[in-house]
Amino acid sequence: MAGAPAMIADGLFERYPMDVMFGMHNMPGLPVNTLHFTGGPIMAAVDNWEIVLTGVGSHGSMPEKGVDPLVAGAALVMSLQTIVSRNVAPMDAAVVSIGAFISGDAGNVIPQEAILRLSVRTRVAETREMVLNKIRTITRATAEAYNVGFEFREGPPGAILNNDPAHTETCFNIARKTFGDEAAFMPGPTFMGSEDFAFYAQKVPAVYCFIGNGPTPNVHHPMYVFDKSNLPIGAAYWVAVAEHYLK
Repeated sequence: MAGAPAMIADGLFERYPMDVMFGMHNMPGLPVNTLHFTGGPIMAAVDNWEIVLTGVGSHGSMPEKGVDPLVAGAALVMSLQTIVSRNVAPMDAAVVSIGAFISGDAGNVIPQEAILRLSVRTRVAETREMVLNKIRTITRATAEAYNVGFEFREGPPGAILNNDPAHTETCFNIARKTFGDEAAFMPGPTFMGSEDFAFYAQKVPAVYCFIGNGPTPNVHHPMYVFDKSNLPIGAAYWVAVAEHYLK
């Protein structure tokens, strides 16, 4: 459902008013049993779109009788890669990934339709607006050049995950006091991954930290395994945070 994460956040805070929220994400690649904190933007907004290109199907032996959306889609995939490389400042960050290109199912048939599924990630609101507008502009121009129709299926608007700097420093100090200097780090890493928690952080000050999982395959990888030794560390952190904020 379009806009579902934002709607859920609205409903949550209407029912359960709160002054600050906290979150945690397990992260392979960071030392196991360590906590990492960073104020400000720490994860990107994600916009998941589909672009549908419609041509005229034909037999593969008679391409002149049709309009090939697969060729148009191939050109569009390559053109969309110029958005980041030639429009986003090197000190900024953005990702435009085409993770699926669906068109046809037989080698001797010009397909009627091609679908591109995009994952767009940005960390600055102005960059997000620019990148999405570039996608629209390049798609329109490519569709016109290849004489195909086009449709945008835009997913729910993305949200950048921003940590409240003051509360983040407080939570870092809580973790350092609880676990020692060798287990709590600030500033920690930031990621181009995305989190629905970002919609909560738009409503109230928030602190979202990472707990290391060691040198394991990444999250969403089929070989990923959660290090269970993190469980007492994470639980103890939540207890310490609760004790501090409920004084």
